[in-house]
Amino acid sequence: MKEVDLQDLKISEPIKLESLPTSLDMEASEKEVKKELKQTRKKLADWQDKLYAHNKYSVLVCLQGMDTSGKDSLIREVFKGFNSRGVVVHSFKTPTSKELKHDFLWRHYCALPERGKFGVFNRTHYENVLVTKVHPEYILKERLPGVNSVYDINRDFWEERYEAIRNFEKHISQNGTIIFKFFLNISKEEQRQRLLRRLRKPDKNWKFSPGDLEERKLWNNYRNCYEEAINKTSNEKAPWFVIPADSKPTARYLVAKIMLDELQKYKDVQEPSLAPEILKNLEDYRKQLEKE
Repeated sequence: MKEVDLQDLKISEPIKLESLPTSLDMEASEKEVKKELKQTRKKLADWQDKLYAHNKYSVLVCLQGMDTSGKDSLIREVFKGFNSRGVVVHSFKTPTSKELKHDFLWRHYCALPERGKFGVFNRTHYENVLVTKVHPEYILKERLPGVNSVYDINRDFWEERYEAIRNFEKHISQNGTIIFKFFLNISKEEQRQRLLRRLRKPDKNWKFSPGDLEERKLWNNYRNCYEEAINKTSNEKAPWFVIPADSKPTARYLVAKIMLDELQKYKDVQEPSLAPEILKNLEDYRKQLEKE
């Protein structure tokens, strides 16, 4: 299978999404890619066991993408081998009335992973500079001081939101959260085909909503918002990776491999050693159990 320089997918300077690929030839069959994913996620699960025992860091995985980009299935396939106690998935929908009584980051703070665990945000705090930017009327539900109409939501407003997000990520990073942010980059044609599959397959019909077609008409608006958000908030401690996602197996493998490669750099994450007095008596403990 083709060796991919995963750092090429990391955003370290301003990008134009239209210039980034939505597909990547791995020079391998789908079966071979799935085999590589299986091996990679096994290593990831083993590393998570050490993370849990070490109990110093947590890992936050943020997934964003246009509708049908494959976030749900990626979570299922990448984290399949994890101990259920080690990973918690949060899917952020429209804010509830309770959530709207707090600042826009409050519900995301509440969902952050504990030390020793992975947290996966399926749609994330970035929705607050994506869907709300495409539909600024949603901001009015937040009842913010000084925002009485959509005309009050100007460039300064969005710059403050980007700054708030950068500060949020800086704070949690400084306190031991390792952050990954993945944008699943699909083409407009691939989205069309995936929406058609939802309509053609009866067991997939439930995934379809007429609103999907209305949002699809805003494709360019959303892409522009994603592009700006990525450029404004990708940095060394909270990097964005733009993943070619027209092929779901390839996207899943790339996400898993990036996480594994980056996490293995944390050499201090090790299982704790037993206390000397316990270690020297291990043989006695074994014999006691064998005699029962």
